[in-house]
Amino acid sequence: MAWWLPLGTLLVVDVILDVFYYHVPVFCLPMLVKFGGFAVVIALGRRFSRRAHWLKLLGGGLLGAVLFFLITNTAAWFSDPGYAKTLAGWIQALTVGLPGFPPTWEFFRNSLLSSGLFTALFVGSVKLTAAESPADKVAGARAPEEADGDAPEAEPEAAEA
Repeated sequence: MAWWLPLGTLLVVDVILDVFYYHVPVFCLPMLVKFGGFAVVIALGRRFSRRAHWLKLLGGGLLGAVLFFLITNTAAWFSDPGYAKTLAGWIQALTVGLPGFPPTWEFFRNSLLSSGLFTALFVGSVKLTAAESPADKVAGARAPEEADGDAPEAEPEAAEA
């Protein structure tokens, strides 16, 4: 579900926007590059454990934003005839973009801010509302008995240890 839900949602929304709003071909190179960028980000996210430290998860979210930006802007540099196919043209694609459009560094800045904020909020909410482990549930089930003074007797094996 970690793969098909985000990519399927992206596909449906892109098809609807391309057909009914932008009036452009549904499947094109920029769309495939965008899907590839999201697939890379999903693959990166799947490498993190649910119990990873929040700084590691935040760093992973920011790394995903950087990778997505590099993938999509490199593809734009490669395919758009407005960019010189030189190192200077690639740097232009990554920083100021083409004349008449907002600078690409603003997109990058906003991507980093939104990715960092979303990741921090998501990780914080998961860490604060994490389900109890089986050991916590067992300990929680014994707590009311112990509070009444009816603590269960120790098992013989546990008493010896």
